[in-house]
Amino acid sequence: MKFPKVCFQIAGVYGIVALLPQYFLEAKNSRDFPPEITHPEYYYGFVGVALAWQVAFFIIAKDPVRYRAMMIPAIIEKGSFGIAAVVLFSLNRLNPLMLSAGVFDLIVGALFVVAYLRTPTS
Repeated sequence: MKFPKVCFQIAGVYGIVALLPQYFLEAKNSRDFPPEITHPEYYYGFVGVALAWQVAFFIIAKDPVRYRAMMIPAIIEKGSFGIAAVVLFSLNRLNPLMLSAGVFDLIVGALFVVAYLRTPTS
């Protein structure tokens, strides 16, 4: 039962470390990854929702059996970005750096599947 706890704790910590600085990097991201961000509400909305999921990961880690059902949307959260990144890269619409972030999310999503399968239903 230790694997699900550790898996979701590490994902939560990593996610906060990776996402929190994004609140201060809008202008830099616009320069480094053109085109410029023209809808900052989407940018900050994404960061906010993604950070909320990191909190959910900590809640799941606290009691994986109780929150086992929440692992399903956590898996979807990881897969939705990972799959989109692979597809967009294959269409030449995404740079390799963002592809690596998407592939990392797919790996974490696979670990979430393992955690889900290893967590008893009650």
